[in-house]
Amino acid sequence: MKKIVILISGRGSNMQALLAANLPCTIAAVISNRADAQGLQVAQKLGIATAVLEHKQFATRELFDAELAKTIEVYRPDFVVLAGFMRILSAGFVQRFYGKLINIHPSLLPAYAGMHTHQRALDDGVKIHGCTVHFVSAALDHGPIIIQAAIPVLQDDSAVTLSQRLLAEEHRVYAQAVRWLCLEQVTLNAQNKVDFCFTKQIGHALFSPGLE
Repeated sequence: MKKIVILISGRGSNMQALLAANLPCTIAAVISNRADAQGLQVAQKLGIATAVLEHKQFATRELFDAELAKTIEVYRPDFVVLAGFMRILSAGFVQRFYGKLINIHPSLLPAYAGMHTHQRALDDGVKIHGCTVHFVSAALDHGPIIIQAAIPVLQDDSAVTLSQRLLAEEHRVYAQAVRWLCLEQVTLNAQNKVDFCFTKQIGHALFSPGLE
């Protein structure tokens, strides 16, 4: 059975969704860069090993990432899953775990990389917004895409309501992506493209606003 390590910085909403999804893997540890991350308590109550590595105690990003990598490798994971881990990882760290490092981002990448994705989508007047699970690359929020979910942007949406509605879809697709990876149904090929070992695809279109 595959092993995963989850990295968090806060309450760990996506982490909790993964823990509840009955995934075909062992959650080897939950690691945070903040000692006050609420998700650590959730993991501890479930008997999952936890570790804290405060990034503020390191003079450079590279020194923190090097120590983080050592901490992760103690657990010998097959995949490292970022679940609200609010740190930009150095190129060296990404290269060390490339093909094993997974992230979820609250936009339909490559659109709206970085922060404040919901407000930026509203400001641009887009009618469809979403989230993306992807392999992490050295380019921020631009790694090979595994799965995306899309939702309509409603006329009275705010950044808060859009975020809340999208979060439910984040929980669904992140669990699905990790399940595929653990069952070896999704792989990253030599051309840095995602291969699927199944043919099921959804053929219908999403319109927002709806057609009459």
